[in-house]
Amino acid sequence: MQKKNYLMITRNKKIKRSPIKKTPLRTAGQSLEEEINRIKTEDLVPYIGVSVFMVTGIIFEWYRWINEMPPRPLAISFAAMIVIAYSGYKISKYKKQIEKLKSALKGERAVSEYLDRFRAKGFRLFNDVVAGDFNIDHILIGNKGIYTIETKTISKYQRGSQTIKYDGESISINGQVPDRDPIIQAKAQASWVKDVLRDLTGKTFNVKPVVLYPGWYVDKQPRGADVWVLNPKALDRFIETEDSVINEKLIPSIATHFSRYVRNTKTE
Repeated sequence: MQKKNYLMITRNKKIKRSPIKKTPLRTAGQSLEEEINRIKTEDLVPYIGVSVFMVTGIIFEWYRWINEMPPRPLAISFAAMIVIAYSGYKISKYKKQIEKLKSALKGERAVSEYLDRFRAKGFRLFNDVVAGDFNIDHILIGNKGIYTIETKTISKYQRGSQTIKYDGESISINGQVPDRDPIIQAKAQASWVKDVLRDLTGKTFNVKPVVLYPGWYVDKQPRGADVWVLNPKALDRFIETEDSVINEKLIPSIATHFSRYVRNTKTE
């Protein structure tokens, strides 16, 4: 029995575990970075692989033909051209998608760096919070309130007046309405955080939805709007005008509860 216990202890000593006890909080743009890596490793690889295979087959067949070794390469060349053309189309499409995601990633990280300044004012910052089938780019928790922040990185033309207008209900970018309504998206995010915090703390907090457009000029914010639509540089001024609605002593407790929830949330 003693020998058996000794063997079990020895075996257990060889079993290794991670020294990290808590799951790290997600970084700004982590969902976008994961999607970029997924496209590169899952979506692009088959088309690149098939194209390389077909090109190799063409070279081999032409080599045989030049050296008067049958069969003729015309059939495989025709088939390869079709496959390569289709693969090229798909690769080009995925490259554009990756570039768009990289632009969004850059925007989220730039906004995260700006929001990091709020820590000096006692705010707690959470980045890339996964909420079911969507994610929230940033969440600020402080004495001036709780804010969910959606970052929209939109490309601009080289020249000409470029303005974002917001009438309190809808957004237009250079006169064009976005395909996906950022206002509905922002309100849904704020509602989710409000429900989660109520479940975690037993208290109801008002959560302000915010949409930020880095590098864009945003027309004057309409009074009484449910959602703030701003350039990131204007956010500090807007928050400063708000009343203190949360006791500073409660902020660590709220942040701790939310942090535990985020760490324990499983992501795909």
